[in-house]
Amino acid sequence: MYEVFLDLLESGTPDEAIKKMTVLCDDQELLQQVSERHEQETIKIKEREEPRSVVLGNRFTWYTGPRPKDKCWPAITGLLSKDGWSEASVENLDAASTKVVSMLSHPKEKAFSTRGLVVGYVQSGKTTNFTAVMAKAADRGYKLFIVLAGIHNGLRRQTQLRLEQQLVKPNPSGWMPLTDPDKDFYPPANAAGYFAAGNKQHVLCVIKKNRTVLEKFDEWLASAAEHLRGTPALIIDDEADQATVATGTINPLICRILSRLPKSAYVGYTATPFANLLIDPAVPEDLYPRNFIVNLPQPEGHFGTEVLFGRDALDGEDPEDVFDGHDMIREVPAAEVENVRPASKGEVDGFMPKITGSLRDAILYFWLTTAARRVRGTGKAHCTMLIHTSVNTSVHNSFGHPLRALREKCLRAVEASDQVLLDEFQELWEKETSRVNAELFGERTVEFSELRSTLAEAIRSCKIVMDNSSSKDRLDYEGGPVTAIAVGGNTLSRGLTLEGLAVSYFVRAVSAYDTLLQMGRWFGYRNGYADLPRIWMTDELRDWFRHLATVENEMRRDIDVYMVEDKTPMQFAVRLRTHPKLRVTAAAKMKDAVPAACAYGGHRIQTRYFSTDARWLRNNQEAARKLVAGAITDGAFRDDRDLLPGRVLFRGVPHERILDFLASYRFHENSQECDAGLISAYIRKRVAVASALRQWNVAIVGNQIDGPDTSGFEFVPGVRVGRVTRARLEGSDNSFVDIKTLMSRKDAAVDLQGLKNKSGLSEEQIKDLRRKQLPSTGLLVLYPIDKDSVPGKQSEKHREPLGLAEDAIGVGLVFPEPNGEDNTVKWTYVSADLSRVVLEEEDFTALDEVDA
Repeated sequence: MYEVFLDLLESGTPDEAIKKMTVLCDDQELLQQVSERHEQETIKIKEREEPRSVVLGNRFTWYTGPRPKDKCWPAITGLLSKDGWSEASVENLDAASTKVVSMLSHPKEKAFSTRGLVVGYVQSGKTTNFTAVMAKAADRGYKLFIVLAGIHNGLRRQTQLRLEQQLVKPNPSGWMPLTDPDKDFYPPANAAGYFAAGNKQHVLCVIKKNRTVLEKFDEWLASAAEHLRGTPALIIDDEADQATVATGTINPLICRILSRLPKSAYVGYTATPFANLLIDPAVPEDLYPRNFIVNLPQPEGHFGTEVLFGRDALDGEDPEDVFDGHDMIREVPAAEVENVRPASKGEVDGFMPKITGSLRDAILYFWLTTAARRVRGTGKAHCTMLIHTSVNTSVHNSFGHPLRALREKCLRAVEASDQVLLDEFQELWEKETSRVNAELFGERTVEFSELRSTLAEAIRSCKIVMDNSSSKDRLDYEGGPVTAIAVGGNTLSRGLTLEGLAVSYFVRAVSAYDTLLQMGRWFGYRNGYADLPRIWMTDELRDWFRHLATVENEMRRDIDVYMVEDKTPMQFAVRLRTHPKLRVTAAAKMKDAVPAACAYGGHRIQTRYFSTDARWLRNNQEAARKLVAGAITDGAFRDDRDLLPGRVLFRGVPHERILDFLASYRFHENSQECDAGLISAYIRKRVAVASALRQWNVAIVGNQIDGPDTSGFEFVPGVRVGRVTRARLEGSDNSFVDIKTLMSRKDAAVDLQGLKNKSGLSEEQIKDLRRKQLPSTGLLVLYPIDKDSVPGKQSEKHREPLGLAEDAIGVGLVFPEPNGEDNTVKWTYVSADLSRVVLEEEDFTALDEVDA
């Protein structure tokens, strides 16, 4: 009977299917069992751990997965298996796409307008996911499929080819494409005929987000208005944050097209949803994902922002436990940027790049990786290098002659066994392979002697391609394995997959999170050569990508919190941490973005950046000494019981002393979470609202003094400890140093009692003990850091001597969790303003009001 129900579900909603079953069966108990079984099946999908989702209200779901008679989805699984997909990978795709389809409206509903968003990762298989969603929707009766494929021809063509291969060719009689790889939408005659009830074929359009194209498509749909009433349509917006949001032309056109479709489901796909989550939810005709948000997990083997650049610790994390990224980023010195990019618009004409220094290293290394992949047996695949320094097409084209000249010169020298060049190749290869252990990626190190015989052919086969809007010779992977150095800009920066990308040289200045992340074409999969990718960029860009890895991780964690707390998209106000030099989104000014409230309660923060200026360092030493002296003057109790040698603890320090310290101590501007003004405002607010944080404990964490009494760092007479060592991360510039980690969990528990050495504790255990022992007392920890700190043995490869003119004073702050009182201060976040949103009772009966 359940199988009968599923058959009837093809032609009607669940309620309609049950009604039809009453004709076949008058056993009400049995019908109830069938209905309950279907409900349980939909609940399983809705509550499936991955991918996680946020859903509006008690929105019912109807889709429970593929059926044996389906045609489109089984064709995709067969193709993926032939391409080497594992059974587990296909199952994950099945689960993720089923989750998305279950969020769509049933195609037999009389009318619907669904808005959803799927958040993935850059170059992580979003196209495969939405292709699977389209296949399953087609198997269940959706008829019109519109894919908005970015703003460039390259991505539109690539998407069209993928959909034709995986959807159309396996079932040619079931599909009617209106576009092809070489032609964007052009209105065919008799639009009504495509949507007539007698036409059972699925209609497929892959179109650019271009005003002229969208206007033609809109007019064509208008001519078939009567027939569209019974046409369920699925609109997939690939790169949904690009051009779609907050634009004066594209956004209204997309909304107008949706308004012509009485039965429409709009699903945006993006890896950078910053702009999408700042759309005003109170405007029903706009594209805010009011019905659902799905957060795709990061696939196994995917190279994402954090994997390459590392990230900062988030609230509640121990910096020592946060991965710092693979050692694959190489520096482009600031002095070399003018060699590859004009310094001003006036210098564009006649600009000629110089291939020296880091760019030469990057090119030589690319040829080495190409040769090494051939030795490994993976050389028959595509091998690509990206050079991205400017959006100006004349600058791209200027690289052609010097790159070809370098290729010919190196090829002749290698063929002639020129020892000078071969020694340069060998030194570069051995240096790079020593920094990244191939065995960690399941690969073996290729010795230079092994790749020497294939090096000439790797250079000879390398094409030099200028890929931009003015060039005729574009990257083309359709004719067999390609080895190419591609120079380009925007045409290579969104959605388009650069096959076999191993080396990237990137110095373009960018001003927004989403633009910068999308330009990271090096994200993705590197099967067979995961140890070989390298990225050359400036230190500033590297630091920006690290910041973005932190923002991205924090944003996804916020999404997961909403999912766990069973929130809805209309309550969704994800925080987006801001940066002093980067905009959150490249979209037009987001009028609905407002500052978000943040709280320090239950968190610990710490300094990791220090200026190299001697006066700045001495100022902080003086601030620390005044704090310790003031604590003693105020009669704070010195309690060194159970502490390790070199540690000092003062209990009962008035909060006024902490505020004085914060007013005089200088945090480095890169430590955004260490904002003295905000911290002080938070302390004052907690004191006023809840009489909390009136008292503080102040600890000094140093080492035991092994030398004479005059050694170590003296805060005041009688309080002297040995300095701690914190080496700097490689790549810090001359104006500041980055030590990454200052405070350990043991340090965060230094004022808790009854814990021998305070070691082996989890973050939650520390919080629990603080709730019990010191529920309203803050902890401030001072660290005297040796200016001559040198790396320890375990971190020599990624660290270098601190090299400061004066000892630094590190600061850690631990805040107890609040007891429910107002606890927030304005911080460097933005979020969507949901204050004007009103949910109708029928939309979500479980809510009495919107938590804005």
